[in-house]
Amino acid sequence: MTAIAGYLLDLDGTVYVGERLIPGADRAIAHLRELGRKVLFVSNKPLSSRRDYAEKLSSLGIPAHEDEVINSSYVLAQHLSREAPGAKVFAIGELPLLVELCRADLDLCENPEKIEYVIAAFDRTFDYRKLDIAFQALRRGAHFYATNPDRTCPVEGGEIPDAAAVIAALEATTGRKLEKTFGKPSRFMVEAALSILGLPADQCAMVGDRLETDMKMAKENGLLAILTLTGVTHRRDLASSPVQPDHVIEGIGDLPRLDRELNMR
Repeated sequence: MTAIAGYLLDLDGTVYVGERLIPGADRAIAHLRELGRKVLFVSNKPLSSRRDYAEKLSSLGIPAHEDEVINSSYVLAQHLSREAPGAKVFAIGELPLLVELCRADLDLCENPEKIEYVIAAFDRTFDYRKLDIAFQALRRGAHFYATNPDRTCPVEGGEIPDAAAVIAALEATTGRKLEKTFGKPSRFMVEAALSILGLPADQCAMVGDRLETDMKMAKENGLLAILTLTGVTHRRDLASSPVQPDHVIEGIGDLPRLDRELNMR
């Protein structure tokens, strides 16, 4: 097996939950960096900017720069800026997503007759007005993209509805099906991550807490799949899952030990 030189680390449920750092996360990541491993933080959550994520990590004791973070809104915006420069887009999403789209020189629009792309995202301000604008635009033939497919987002004490709720509402009312999604497990996220790390897939591992996103992306794209049990997945879930990780750890604090095993082979 090829040695692991880079780690893609999920955030929510893997490095932290809410404002609480997962025990040992700071020491584990510092140790990997000391060994020369490349680390990239990868999130499906479009509720914060890359800079916000870096600042949060730094405040929790894990020094990070925004260039070491990618999320679904960044990957989508960069892709769309290449696919359709200056396109008119309507996003059901919160301010950080809208800012990311503007930074990519895309044109935010609320006129259904002019909207070229409808983007569904995790949006805690989702209301009927947004639903109707997206509905009308999709019925007129706009493209239908999403930041991420997650059903729920882990928070202190449980989970809350994520982007899948918005996607389902639009699919149910319009009869349209989502065309592309850009967060995990999509190939778009993998391609962006590997480009930043400058490493091939077989030298990288994905560490995350979700079987249907983190582990699926790793298995489908040639990365080592490492499941951590500090988020939404429990060990009992593995028996019925069609996606099986390569390794299971109790928490990210166990990652340095696994790294030693992987790189001694």
